[in-house]
Amino acid sequence: MGELDCCPAGSQAKVHVSVPPLVEVMRGKPVTLDCTPLENPDHFVLEWFLTDRSGTRHRLASVEQQGSQLQGTVHDFRGRSPPYQLDSQGRLVLPQAQVGDERDYVCVLRAGAAGTTEATAKLRVFAIPETTEVIPNRGTLSVMEELAQEIATCSSRNGNPAPRITWYRNGQLLDVPMEVNSEGYMTSRTVREASGLQSLTSTLYLRPRKLDREASFHCAAHYSLPLGNQGRLDSSPFHLTLHYPTEHVRFWVGSPSTTEGWVREGDSIQLLCQGDGSPSPEYTFFRLQDKQEKVLTINLEGNLTLVGVNRSQSGTYGCRVEDYDAAEEVQLTKTLELRVAYLDPLELSTGEELSVLLNSSRTAVNCSARGLPAPTLRWTKDSVPLGDGPTLSLSPVTFDSAGTYVCEASMSTVPFLSRVRSFKLLVQGSPELRAEEMEPKAEGGWTEGDEVRLTCSARGHPEPELTWSQLGGRPAEPVLGGQGWVSSSLTLKVTSALGREGVTCEASNPHGRVSHVFHFGTGEQPWGRAMAVCPTPELPSLPSWPRAGWRREGRQSRRIRAPNLGASCSQEHGHPPPGLQGLLRCSSSHEEFLSPCPHHAW
Repeated sequence: MGELDCCPAGSQAKVHVSVPPLVEVMRGKPVTLDCTPLENPDHFVLEWFLTDRSGTRHRLASVEQQGSQLQGTVHDFRGRSPPYQLDSQGRLVLPQAQVGDERDYVCVLRAGAAGTTEATAKLRVFAIPETTEVIPNRGTLSVMEELAQEIATCSSRNGNPAPRITWYRNGQLLDVPMEVNSEGYMTSRTVREASGLQSLTSTLYLRPRKLDREASFHCAAHYSLPLGNQGRLDSSPFHLTLHYPTEHVRFWVGSPSTTEGWVREGDSIQLLCQGDGSPSPEYTFFRLQDKQEKVLTINLEGNLTLVGVNRSQSGTYGCRVEDYDAAEEVQLTKTLELRVAYLDPLELSTGEELSVLLNSSRTAVNCSARGLPAPTLRWTKDSVPLGDGPTLSLSPVTFDSAGTYVCEASMSTVPFLSRVRSFKLLVQGSPELRAEEMEPKAEGGWTEGDEVRLTCSARGHPEPELTWSQLGGRPAEPVLGGQGWVSSSLTLKVTSALGREGVTCEASNPHGRVSHVFHFGTGEQPWGRAMAVCPTPELPSLPSWPRAGWRREGRQSRRIRAPNLGASCSQEHGHPPPGLQGLLRCSSSHEEFLSPCPHHAW
């Protein structure tokens, strides 16, 4: 409700009007000023006046009641575009509110004998400023200066009313005064643009500290909105470029290196030096030789790369920060010890192949390693650890001993620095034979025409040759994962002749031969017998003997007929032929029997 002022001096008004004392609107939006009579006079005239800054009133429009209708007229546009308007209720309408519309608008009601009254509406127009801009000082600010230095200038343009600017460091409000002092202050300047909008510029001054080297600064513009609300526009953050002297220096070996400080020979090594001064000073890298500095490089990066480092480059290296603003007590030179680890190729006491005789004893191979730090040696065979240390002992040597042996040298303190050397062990010896026993086709035994598959495996060195007493044997092939075994198979049909004579497989190499006989018996479990054969026997021709005989197991022998010792080899009947006593033991079978080799063959 506006205050009721009677125009004629000393007269009492009998009419009243309702006018909002304050009207707020955003720039560019339409606004309507209301002036409503509270009584219902028979006839009245309502006039709108604009009060300028000098207080002079200018009539803008009037509304006259004519019967039940209101007749409105706009008298003065005051150069406004778009012009003032009146609506059907006599209210003053301002399309697209502008900053220049911020005035006092007076509504005067004239009701004849009922009197005259008026009320004033104040119009406020709000405008959101443009994006807040900040221009930091791009120069280098010295922390050694004793006075506050210009940090940045912040601008907020074309707002209404004029915005307010605040400053922040790391998100925290900077409480700086407007008065000039040595620690910090700010200045501000407001400009009214031709459009009537207002722009504010603020400049921040601070005495920078070393802690500000990583600080983030920014400013913010605070502006007013209708109904007492507030808005805020933050600038982008910025950082300062500071000049401050070095206080601490670090010097270390960069990647790759171990926790113990070793580097591997052949790697490219980085030596890194870092001072905490700004801007970055020069770094001088040197090596101490005979207590003299040998300069290696000077740069601003604080980085020295040693490409393909070798053991001769072990020693003392240094870095010096060339900062002439640093305090005298600051240690600008640092040194470190570069330790280059190396491991030379391994040496074996044997060549790539080592050939030994079966059942040899005290066979040893030495592995020599030279490196720094001292390497650890380990022997393996087929990835199975055999023992640590430089010497590998093999005793006794069997065919299972054959294979590839690996000596590996490594350093626990230097990962990935290792070497290996291997040799192949060849075991020379007479073949070892292994037969795959047959199973009868049925419980009743073998019958003529049954098909049977016989398999013989052998190993030795040189690789043995496998042969069969019957045709059709497959060529020998290596056995998968068989540690030197080769295998041959023979598939045939059972005949009466085979039932009497059996089938023999034989393995031979330059060191000797060994054979195995597969037998087939009707109604009986099949069985076989192995025979060792001397390489150069000299036995006399003997007569045909009954089917009993003597042999000594585990010795090489030739197949011969047994002497006439009767149907069995009993103690009272079974005496070996002259010259073979103590060499045989009694054995009986369904087939021929074995006699030992002469003494010189054992």
